Amino acid sequence: MTLIAFNSPAGNGRYATKSSWVRRGPGHLGTARRRQGRILTGAGLALLPWLGYLAGTLPPAEAAAWVVLDALEAAALLAAGTRLLRADPRHRAPAAAAAVLLLADACIDLATAAPGAEFATAVAMAVAAELPLAALCAVLAAHPARATQGTGAGAGSGWGGDAGTRTGSGAGSGSGT
Repeated sequence: MTLIAFNSPAGNGRYATKSSWVRRGPGHLGTARRRQGRILTGAGLALLPWLGYLAGTLPPAEAAAWVVLDALEAAALLAAGTRLLRADPRHRAPAAAAAVLLLADACIDLATAAPGAEFATAVAMAVAAELPLAALCAVLAAHPARATQGTGAGAGSGWGGDAGTRTGSGAGSGSGT
């Protein structure tokens, strides 16, 4: 049920399926969406060496929990970011998962940090990285991409026709965000 909420039907009342979406190249991807995709992909890649650091420095019981949580965050960020860069409308579910995981990570970091420098580091990580990324992911999950073309039956979503072709006059109508 949750996935249906994040993958609502397009303006023409149909769900976008893998065979019905058109892969738009970087020329059709808005500058803001391209930047957002790069941010999410970069954050996911940055978590990979962090996983090794956590595994090597924390006690085994703690390391297992933190490595699993951060690995799930990395997977969700990479899935959302790469799908966003490919203009794949299925970026919304992994973005929603990443938002929830990042918010949980920030809350757990703050709740378990010892007073002093460890707590200050947890606050800095939450304010500078985890919460802004969670907010970006939440916005991407909640709002579908605006159509860059379209005045026909699928104008609200940019999707139309049974063959997965784009509809419209070809005039751009949005910034891609």
